[in-house]
Amino acid sequence: MKRKFCVIDKIESREQNFDKLKDFLSKGDVEKMYRKTIWYNSLLNAEKTCLKDEKIKKIHYKFEDGREMVEEYNVDTKVLLRRAWKMKGKLGGEGKWSVEIGDPIPETTPNADAISIVESKDQPVVLKRNTRINIEWRIRNLPYPIETYSIKAQNDQKLIIISTSNKKYYKKLEVPELVRLGLSIDQMHIDATHKYNTLIITYKKPQQLLDMEREWYAELDKIKPIKDIPNECQTQ
Repeated sequence: MKRKFCVIDKIESREQNFDKLKDFLSKGDVEKMYRKTIWYNSLLNAEKTCLKDEKIKKIHYKFEDGREMVEEYNVDTKVLLRRAWKMKGKLGGEGKWSVEIGDPIPETTPNADAISIVESKDQPVVLKRNTRINIEWRIRNLPYPIETYSIKAQNDQKLIIISTSNKKYYKKLEVPELVRLGLSIDQMHIDATHKYNTLIITYKKPQQLLDMEREWYAELDKIKPIKDIPNECQTQ
C-alpha cells in the first residue's frame, strides 16, 4: 500500500533538504577558510615568474609591499623543496636570501664578517624541510637520548619549544605555515625521533594546510614558464 504524502510532509521534507544544503555550504566555507587569509591573497596578487626544468619548478614572487620570495618545487611530487625571502641589503646594497624551508643557499662571494668566525663542528644546526604530509626539523649535533628532550606546543607565542632535562639545549621553532592561516599548534600533531646525533621533529600538517598547498600548486601550474632567467631569480 502506497503512503499518501500530505502538505505537512512536503514542507518538512523541504525544510530538511534546506538544512542539509546549509550544512553543506557552511562546511565548504570552513574547509576553504585559507582563501580569506592575508597570506593566500598576497600570493594571488603577487607578480609571479616561473622557471622550470625537468625536475624543479622555481617561482619568483614580487609582493605589493616590495618583498621578494622564491619557492622551488619538485615537479614529480609537487612538494615544496625551498622557500627563501630576499632581505634588504645594508646601505641600499644587494640583499641576501634568508631560507625559511630547505637547504641553505650557498654564498657566491665570501662574507668578510664571517671569515673571522669559525663555527664549531659541535654546534647544533637546525634544518627545516617540507614533505607531502609533514613539516620537519632536523637538528644535528645533539647527542642526548630521546628521553632527554621536552617538545611542547606553545600557542601563546605560536612556537614549538624544545628543551632538555640536562639544560644543555633550548630552542624555539617558528611555524609560519600555521600562523599565516590562523591555525593553532596542536601538541597531538608533534612527533620526534633521535638517531645519528640528530633530533628529528615532525609536525603533521592540518587539513587546511594540505588543501591550500594542493590548490596553490594547481594555481602555479597556470603560470607559463619563461626561458631566460632574470637576475633576481638566481638564488644560487
